[in-house]
This record gives sequence, C-alpha cells and structure tokens, in this order.
Amino acid sequence: MPALAYTVRATLPNHETAAAYIAWLRDGHLDAVIAGGARSAQVVQVEDPAAPVRVEVRYIFQARAEFERYVRETAPRLRAEGLAQFGPDSGVSFERTVGALVAEGTGPQRRGDPPEHDER
Repeated sequence: MPALAYTVRATLPNHETAAAYIAWLRDGHLDAVIAGGARSAQVVQVEDPAAPVRVEVRYIFQARAEFERYVRETAPRLRAEGLAQFGPDSGVSFERTVGALVAEGTGPQRRGDPPEHDER
C-alpha cells in the first residue's frame, strides 16, 4: 500500500496572520499530527504567486489505515483547536487534499556523508 500525502492549504488575509499561523504550527500542532500517526510534516510558505498569502502543510502517513485512524481519533480535536485560533472570522480559509505518494526522493548522498542504513 502506498503512503498518503495529506495537504492542508491555508489562504490567509495578510503576512502577520501567516506568521502567527506558522508559529502555531511549530508550537505543537505539527508534533500533535505526527503523534496522531503521520510519519513527517513539512510547512511551505508559498512565494509564487505572492498573492494571496498561502501556507501549505504536507503530512505523510505510512498507509491509509494510519491516516484514517488520525482522521477518526485525532483530527477532530486538532481541527477544533485550529478553528478556535484561525476560524472564518479571522479571514483564513482551508482546503484539504489527500493523495497517494507515488515517488519520494532525498537527493544524492554528499561526499563524506556516512551511508544510510535501513534497520528493518
């Protein structure tokens, strides 16, 4: 079964709100999603196009079962926390997408780096 990419795109009214949103993500939300089943999280502040202000967060789940458990058991609480901080009255809107991760790379190993070992 392929891993899943769960992406949350936030459209924000200004850069100040974007900075507050990113700080909120860093201050515990990302860790909470990982504790709820994601294997990793990435936050990207979209630069092009520059307007509207957007932040994308991509969470990778090892399999659909982990994602579905997250949606069932963890997401309702985390989404409520997010809406309490960045609800419709704040001018923030969210879009969520889910897709199969069909390829992933880490780039070439740099000279002098120790080889990676898979301990499975």
